[in-house]
Amino acid sequence: MDLPPVDIFVTTADSDLEPPIITFNTLLSLLAVDYAAHKLACYLSDDGCSPLTFYSLVEASKFAKLWVQFCKKYNVQVRAPFRYFLGEFMPSDHANSCNEEFQWQWQKMKNEYDQLSRKVDDAAQNLSHCDLTGELAIFSNADSRNHSTIVKVIWENKEDSSDHLPHLVYISREKRSQHNHHYKAGAMNTRVSALMTNAPFMLNVDCDMFTNNPQVVRETICLLLGSKRETVCGFVQGPQLFYDGPADQVVISNEYMVKGVAEIQGPPYEGTGCFHRRKVIYGLGPDEVTNLTSEKGKLADEHELVKEFGACQVAASYYEYGTNRGKKFISYPYPNLIHLFQPHGIVDSHGVYSEFSAFLGCAPSDGPAAMIQQKRWATGLLEILFSISNPIFSIGDLQSRRCLAYIWILIWGLRSIPELCYAILPAYCIIYNSNFLPYFCLNCVPVQVEEPGIYIPVALFVIYNLYTLSEYLRLGFRIRSWWINQSMERITTMNAWLFALASFIIKFLGLSETVFEVTQKDQSNSDNNDGTINPEEFTFDKSPVFIPGTTILLVQLAALATALLGLQPEAHRGQGSGLGEFMCSFYLVACFWPIVKGLFRKGKYGIPFSTMCKSAVLAFIFVHLGRSSSNMG
Repeated sequence: MDLPPVDIFVTTADSDLEPPIITFNTLLSLLAVDYAAHKLACYLSDDGCSPLTFYSLVEASKFAKLWVQFCKKYNVQVRAPFRYFLGEFMPSDHANSCNEEFQWQWQKMKNEYDQLSRKVDDAAQNLSHCDLTGELAIFSNADSRNHSTIVKVIWENKEDSSDHLPHLVYISREKRSQHNHHYKAGAMNTRVSALMTNAPFMLNVDCDMFTNNPQVVRETICLLLGSKRETVCGFVQGPQLFYDGPADQVVISNEYMVKGVAEIQGPPYEGTGCFHRRKVIYGLGPDEVTNLTSEKGKLADEHELVKEFGACQVAASYYEYGTNRGKKFISYPYPNLIHLFQPHGIVDSHGVYSEFSAFLGCAPSDGPAAMIQQKRWATGLLEILFSISNPIFSIGDLQSRRCLAYIWILIWGLRSIPELCYAILPAYCIIYNSNFLPYFCLNCVPVQVEEPGIYIPVALFVIYNLYTLSEYLRLGFRIRSWWINQSMERITTMNAWLFALASFIIKFLGLSETVFEVTQKDQSNSDNNDGTINPEEFTFDKSPVFIPGTTILLVQLAALATALLGLQPEAHRGQGSGLGEFMCSFYLVACFWPIVKGLFRKGKYGIPFSTMCKSAVLAFIFVHLGRSSSNMG
């Protein structure tokens, strides 16, 4: 079978937060997939314009010539070296373990990889202190936020041989202050690849999403080329999974939410691990037969590109403004801050959700990184909610159930307000001896229900939690995993999502521009020696994102202390706080247990003293203002 060419995009934005060692491991895993090498072109889109990233890519390409041959010869399944040499894939565990040649080759590859890693680490420490000369000279006057376009061909498969490396190209698009660069999402620059290889299919992945399935390209192309699916399949979206950290929440989301939405007009585009038809990205429906110009799969000569088309020009920041070609060449709308989610339009129609786990990514390594990621996602979703991309405006094209599913996701940030109110309400009622739930008396012996209406919220709470617990148990997870995720959902909503809402409001009012915050990537991403994360070890920093959660916890503790010490005022009309309010407060303290532990710990596992002081002041103001309003009532 004559397989079609595929262009692969790997995007990175910051060489400090996204270390090049992670990026080139992703690239190495993609260069080594089981697919005809001359049919693949890999583009690294560096939005940080980093000489370290470029240097690492050049050095990694030298190692790749050995690594690709090793993987294909011995049928290596995990083709990201840092995972393969982690310790769990020792020669004795390999099918070729009795082969002395394999033993020797394995050790040789490990030594070569260790040497590459040391070379990149040394460069990371010394590159900023030395003169940029030779190939790096182009970076000498470049600033990450203000620089010209850089397009460099690192490796070209000139012989069209399937035994060599795929094409490898470095791209850093132009950045100018007067033009919006659309954050990291704009780094998937399809225009440059259109002039160089113009493959009919494209794959985009984040810099930390290595492939754990060497057959991923071949298997996906089978879905895209099927005679019956060709007119209805514009893209294939794979599940977004992680090689570190607890995977249960992601698995649950993919199994019940993503697959459920995928059954209604196909899956949503998640921004990474997705194969696209190029003509769909260009604004053409998948059933429209259009022959794209250029000789597909063959890398055009770099000098000819500059002379004939201007490969650097199509990556310029001004390209889309005031030019015919800029308007007509591509109609793909840039995503916003979230760079993961386009709720409708050309990338949302005619999609297929892949069942196989093709890529594994790097999960946030600590609490602050997780909060930054959640804040960025929620902010981006709010931008979509209050824009023309809102699915409500596409009700004619999308089914109502699909619109509801999108809206449920888009209102992440808005959910922080009612959840914050419900978190404060039971504490307020306990402190001032009032109630918001149907009265459930604590003074009766035995306890008696004063109002049968209490059964309604209790039944809803029990049914919801039993159902979510059953989802975890059906997929083989433990009750402990369910509880940890219930706890993290409360912490995320009332911290990261609340700040996301505040960030969006500030930008919406024109008071400030939203800044794209890259999530810190950590290669080991582990506090343990076995390469795993302890989900109960939550870390903190001085970021204000932890102030709301700490304040809420202090308010709850103050409320419970008020009741236990008998400091509650006299109940109005004899109906004060009851068992319902106390159970709500106890439940919130249990959910915020990682923050409770942070109050008494030091270092990165403890809440900074400045955060505790600010939260204590806010908790005191809440109690004082509440007392004043209660007295006035």
